[in-house]
Amino acid sequence: MFPEFILKKNLTHYLVEQQRQNAAVTADVRLLIETVSRACRAIGHAVSKGALGGVLGSLSTENVQGEVQKKLDVLSNEILLEANEWGGHLAAMASEEMDELHPIPRHLPKGEYLLLFDPLDGSSNIDVNVSIGTIFSVLRLPSDAKDRDIQEADFLQPGTEQVAAGYAIYGPQTMLILSLGSGVVGFTLDRETGTWILTDESIRIPEDSSEFAINMSNMRHWEAPVKRYIDECLAGTEGPLGKNYNTRWIASMVADVHRILTRGGVFLYPRDKRESVRHGKLRLMYEANPMSLLIEQAGGAAVDGANRILDIQPTQLHQRTGVVLGSKNEVERIQRYHLAD
Repeated sequence: MFPEFILKKNLTHYLVEQQRQNAAVTADVRLLIETVSRACRAIGHAVSKGALGGVLGSLSTENVQGEVQKKLDVLSNEILLEANEWGGHLAAMASEEMDELHPIPRHLPKGEYLLLFDPLDGSSNIDVNVSIGTIFSVLRLPSDAKDRDIQEADFLQPGTEQVAAGYAIYGPQTMLILSLGSGVVGFTLDRETGTWILTDESIRIPEDSSEFAINMSNMRHWEAPVKRYIDECLAGTEGPLGKNYNTRWIASMVADVHRILTRGGVFLYPRDKRESVRHGKLRLMYEANPMSLLIEQAGGAAVDGANRILDIQPTQLHQRTGVVLGSKNEVERIQRYHLAD
């Protein structure tokens, strides 16, 4: 009798099938995703050791965003860089934790793809043992960049150009959520065998919801459309939306988005009136674009307030944006409020 996990489809099996069926999934994309998944497995192992591995706490350094780096931020970044440098699938990488892009060293083979990642999203929750994760996005290298040094401009492609996107979430279960442009699937890590097992073959988000996630402490800074929507939610059955809403806020984008992919809802991290957040807080290339691809591929919607996030033309590698994503009808309502404002 074979163990049950052997009879289930694993990540490699799924990627090989996609390579055969989907022209966008080349052998290099397949191998790249497998490499990223191994790096995520290693990060998940480090996260799970916590204080036993000496990885909790902060360093005396800051990232390009001016945020104090956690030990696990830096370790996760190094794991992803080292895992992906030598495979020959990439021309360069970019990370939320690094000021500049990271070209593949000249002595190593150069591939035709670009990898962007947030090595450890939600790192403010590391020390309190709340679910955190790794977000990644894959782009094609522009054809005119194959015979020259890689530039920041090569990364500045709208989210619609993503070949693949996904995240790993390190929680009670370690999971990998992935889209190759034809739906969203989920894999659960079998920690005994180190194998990613396909456990969710077609993730779909309900179009309607009665849950929203937003940092209510920023209410006094919100723009009018956001305040209008939240006020209507809080009005319950007596209000214009005619139903009671629950609020959820984990302060870890991976965890909040994972909940929405699992049971619906809407996540808001909007721009507001503060100078530091007037263009938004979350990073377009490392967080908003990959998460928006996943949300849309699962039947949801994602906007910066008024505009579809995946249509935004980036102008900077570390560009910020407002984010509203989740159940389609809720997001479209918020978008209408912004367009009417």
